[in-house]
Amino acid sequence: QVQLVESGGGLVQSGGSLRLSCAASGSIFRRYAMGWYRQAPGKQRGLVAIITTGGNTDYADSVKGRATISRDNAKNTVLLQMNNLKSEDTAVYYCRAHLPDSPYDYWGQGTQVTVSS
Repeated sequence: QVQLVESGGGLVQSGGSLRLSCAASGSIFRRYAMGWYRQAPGKQRGLVAIITTGGNTDYADSVKGRATISRDNAKNTVLLQMNNLKSEDTAVYYCRAHLPDSPYDYWGQGTQVTVSS
């Protein structure tokens, strides 16, 4: 069992930056692939960025060059740094933990990011 708590969301002006944090507890964090997803009103939840247990990363095309995902296995934390924010980045951002080759999949409660133009 993994519990995930996101923080760092809020209101930011277009062009600004934000750092989201996801704190994990309850299991061996380093074994989990971690990801950030987002869901805007009226849209499906979609991938923002993922980081594997080995530290490899991948990003949605819409955030490439503006987002950086990182993890600190000692602190059981995954971060998402987003720069040059746009109004279309407005969404609820969710943290996800997935244990590879298993059905174990956990989500946080989400944190709202609102970008004002």
